[in-house]
Amino acid sequence: MIVLLMALTGCAANGQPITAETEGVWNHFFVYPLSWLLISVAELLNGSFGLSIIVVTIVIRFFLLPLMVKQQKSSRAMQALKPEMEALQKKYKQGEKRDPKEQQNMQKELMALYRDKGVNPMAGCLPLFIQLPVMMAFYFAIMRTEVIALHSFLWFDLGQPDPLYLLPVIAGITTFFQVKMTSFQLQDQMKIIMYIMPVMIVVAGVTLPSALSLYWVVGNVFMIIQTYFIVVRFEQLKLKTEISK
Repeated sequence: MIVLLMALTGCAANGQPITAETEGVWNHFFVYPLSWLLISVAELLNGSFGLSIIVVTIVIRFFLLPLMVKQQKSSRAMQALKPEMEALQKKYKQGEKRDPKEQQNMQKELMALYRDKGVNPMAGCLPLFIQLPVMMAFYFAIMRTEVIALHSFLWFDLGQPDPLYLLPVIAGITTFFQVKMTSFQLQDQMKIIMYIMPVMIVVAGVTLPSALSLYWVVGNVFMIIQTYFIVVRFEQLKLKTEISK
């Protein structure tokens, strides 16, 4: 996620304006349709591109919601297998180096475990691979739609960084809470993401156009609400059920 953010920041700086004549499969079938959608929605909202970004962001998030649900189901299935997976790892642990044959045996037992439990370890990755192109295309659509930069929304110009730095800070805070809500699913060494990502978002937000910070804030708020009902609420109900038993 961090590498992707850095790459997008660099690419956006050199991105050419997107139009119907822009060549390339990525531009023609991914970026331009979302740029057209932003412009069309803005026309329906009295020319407000700020409201258009909010509406289209929410629509896209709802569109991706079934994929998020599927991804969470896969994560829960893998979490349920965690004790048995750790037992296998402990069984075949041999100091810093593991014999190749022992490694193969462990992999075979892992595959057998997945098969017996009906779990596909790659099932959680597929929704992510579908989501990323859509979110990347929307990012570039915002950055490369020239007309957006000519408008303002609330206290800021969409084509310039927020002069009060409020949007980048809010984007950073909401990113922190979004990651924290699912931090129990992360391995201990990965929990540093919870602190690195908000900093990256704030740094990017103070240099990039406010249109992008607005998109991050709206997307994060949606994800926080979504995560509460799909992840947090589910865990709370699961805990209550276990206590009642």
